[in-house]
Amino acid sequence: MPAELLPTDTRMATVSLDVADLDLMSRFYAEVLLLDRLNAADGHVSLGRDGRELVVLRHRPDLPRGERRTAGLFHTALLHPDQATLATVLASVAQRTPQLYTGSGDHLVSQAFYLDDPEGNGVELYVDRPRTEWTWRGDRVVMDTLWLDPNDFLAEHLTDAARDYLETAPDRRPALAGTAAQVVGHVHLKVGQTALAKDFYVDALGFEVTADLPGALFVSAGGYHHHMAMNTWQSAGVGLRAPALGLGRVAIEVPSADDVLQAAARLRGRGLNVALDAGPSAARLSVDDPWGNRVEVATG
Repeated sequence: MPAELLPTDTRMATVSLDVADLDLMSRFYAEVLLLDRLNAADGHVSLGRDGRELVVLRHRPDLPRGERRTAGLFHTALLHPDQATLATVLASVAQRTPQLYTGSGDHLVSQAFYLDDPEGNGVELYVDRPRTEWTWRGDRVVMDTLWLDPNDFLAEHLTDAARDYLETAPDRRPALAGTAAQVVGHVHLKVGQTALAKDFYVDALGFEVTADLPGALFVSAGGYHHHMAMNTWQSAGVGLRAPALGLGRVAIEVPSADDVLQAAARLRGRGLNVALDAGPSAARLSVDDPWGNRVEVATG
């Protein structure tokens, strides 16, 4: 029998986006969100931090623009190692693309700021509060959305060094210091039903529920507040998504090939079509959720 859960040290890996304007989008993620360009070839640009790939852009000008109400990406959440680093990136957004900023929230477990990229893909920039400050009620973590003033946050956490850094032309900036821990902290999707999302992401894939709010489900591995979330706020009742710009793939990283094989067994046990490439020390599976969002589970 396969194990029922993903391992405790599961983490999110890469989010891939299909984009119409590869140059515009790659400049946004590099020059505004301050990610490093890691590779560019064959219509793909990968960006990340400290050599770790976080966002991959695939040039697909043949695809139509996705509709707001369809299933797909709600936001990619980039987790920053500290408030000073988050303030640096937030100040870059305010300086370069203030029109793309959409809001903020103190979620008790984290402090977050929201925006859209130039093609309408949601982005969250956030920092976690210490785990000792999280409150659990049984197996559910307490989260909320309280007012978080971006100007107060910048006044408290933006350093003089960060201001100097942002005044330097993008092509002359050194690597942004202090961000080796920057990762994709979680990924939030638009789906048609939260009950069906639970069937796939919890009962089949192996996450655990950490919060269920009206129209939204939050899941994680290893006691994190959430690695993934699924909501119906804009998409209640929708079905399979049509090919369109936006989300291409969500990648989840697990420690061992056996963890991938266990996940594949759970998914296949539910009758799902799983593509699997497995060797003795590395493995990768791909599967579509009920709305056609591509999910990959692979060894690091």
